[in-house]
Amino acid sequence: MPRHLAVTLVNYDRVAMLNRFRQFWTKVITPIATLLLKLGVSADVVTLVGTIGVSAGALIFFPRGQLWLGTVVITCFVFSDLIDGHMARTSGTSSKWGSFLDSTLDRIADGAVYGGLVMFYANSHAGDSTLMAAVTLWALVMGAVTSYARAKAESLGLKASGGLAERADRLVFTLVLAFFSDVFNLPILLEIVIWYVAAASTITVVQRSLSVRKQVLADPSNAGLDTPPDPKA
Repeated sequence: MPRHLAVTLVNYDRVAMLNRFRQFWTKVITPIATLLLKLGVSADVVTLVGTIGVSAGALIFFPRGQLWLGTVVITCFVFSDLIDGHMARTSGTSSKWGSFLDSTLDRIADGAVYGGLVMFYANSHAGDSTLMAAVTLWALVMGAVTSYARAKAESLGLKASGGLAERADRLVFTLVLAFFSDVFNLPILLEIVIWYVAAASTITVVQRSLSVRKQVLADPSNAGLDTPPDPKA
């Protein structure tokens, strides 16, 4: 089989799989979203409750070393991300405000997850590792900078998406390994994923920075900030 045909088939299979995955969860969340809309609950409220639930699950259970329980609680509330989006589309209330609120609260939820893990490693009766607390804190900072780099680039009319560590990848890997590291008493699993997230997030920030620089150099008109001249000058 020609190489280009094989790549095409792989890409097609991946897209088909993602579509089936999306269709499955859409069928699951549709009745829930419909019920909430009938009860007069807005998508914004679901977004807020989801963020509070994720943050509570991470900050209450992770510092005490109850990683599997915290992960289960967080996972339950993470689905609010799917539900609120479906509610907004179904009710025709999708808006720039909703998008802004969702993205802002996502950053808070991410901070709570990794902040809870920092507290876990800082707790002498739980993770008890100053090194891992520092690495987790670095992962938290770089995750935030990854999102900021994209937002800042887009505010300047440039693109800075993609990279080695997207938000969803970081969160899923961390939660899955946190769960299994606790269930099977294999702390090395969580340590590996934390190191990976810290390194991958750092690389992603560099990738996005280089991408923006390349775009600016390729089009000199992007170099300025379009600052209006000072009338007093």
